[in-house]
Amino acid sequence: MGGKNIDALIDKRRRELGIAEMVDDLQLEERLLYARRTARVTKGGRRFGFSSMVIIGDRRGFVGFGHGKAKEVPLSIAKAIEQAKKKIIRVPIINGTVPHDVIGKFGPTKIFVMPARRGTGVVAGGAAKPTFELAGYTDVLTKIVGSTNPNNVVRAVFDAFLQLKTLEEVAKERGIPVEELQSRYNLYATPKLKVKTYYPWRGIYG
Repeated sequence: MGGKNIDALIDKRRRELGIAEMVDDLQLEERLLYARRTARVTKGGRRFGFSSMVIIGDRRGFVGFGHGKAKEVPLSIAKAIEQAKKKIIRVPIINGTVPHDVIGKFGPTKIFVMPARRGTGVVAGGAAKPTFELAGYTDVLTKIVGSTNPNNVVRAVFDAFLQLKTLEEVAKERGIPVEELQSRYNLYATPKLKVKTYYPWRGIYG
């Protein structure tokens, strides 16, 4: 399902950056996306359980997600948190937004992610909003196309995260100084100026 093995891509990135050794030092926040009751039909009748999905992050660039199943809600949430700690990755943040446009895909879900000016906020819906917030983004524009299932949306967001590049990586690819590239991103740190209109019959600006 999905055409991409997001879990394998996350494991590869974690090994490259050596994130496993950093997890214990992070101050992580948790956000429960859902806790649902599940049922499995057997010869003896139905067996009920619970399925939970959790997002964790430190709001400074580290974020992960986990999915847990158990016969009780607290246990399923605990399992989801433990799994999320094993899927934490680091994402680049520049002036509170993403470094560049990117498209994340997973199964029937596609999410478009774009940089935004300071003050815009996290314009995202469903499971995408808490994922960006716990990652540490304060201003970002997104658009989800296709399925809005939380499992698909979160994995599509992480597919986008895995494609994001740092300023140093972009500058090296484009052959320009990092300082020059940084100056271009400063535009996102400046709020849009509100142009006031003068109403002569009222004698005021509004």
